[in-house]
Amino acid sequence: MTEPQEESASLLLVDDDITFCSVLKHALEKRGLCVSVAHSVEEAIPMAEANPPEFAVVDLKMGGAPGLALVNVLHRLDPNTLIVVLTGYASIATAVEAIKLGATQYLAKPANADEIVAAFGHIANSDTPIKAQPTQIEDLEWEHIQRVLHEHDDNISATARALKMHRRTLQRKLAKPPSRSG
Repeated sequence: MTEPQEESASLLLVDDDITFCSVLKHALEKRGLCVSVAHSVEEAIPMAEANPPEFAVVDLKMGGAPGLALVNVLHRLDPNTLIVVLTGYASIATAVEAIKLGATQYLAKPANADEIVAAFGHIANSDTPIKAQPTQIEDLEWEHIQRVLHEHDDNISATARALKMHRRTLQRKLAKPPSRSG
């Protein structure tokens, strides 16, 4: 009689970068995880509802709904799902928001499979240090401006007043997004 095989842990990987997803999916599968991939929050929600994952890796900024919306949904579906949020636009504000919504960990891009697995605490004996990626001031400023702009329904004048910034200065900053991709 054969022993029952242990089922692989399920992981939902959600990022709009198709190449990154392909590479990371392969690397995570080599570490024994059963990986499903979605390239948007809208694509990921029905997958999660049909089969809530044990683990999730969610990009913060994607086309369509932001990754934090998915973190909220995943946490509501199963509070035990371990969620790592990845971003090229790391900030204290978004890290706090991600954790409040149910994320387990928040990593700055680029992050490799070992760092992600270590962030889940899935490897008990991991010597892989989770390297901190310094966040550029321009990235933090851009994210703050975007958040305030959203809070003011994309009204440039109201956003400029809230930021105590001249409207033209704000328009110049909005016309030149930071060079990092997220």
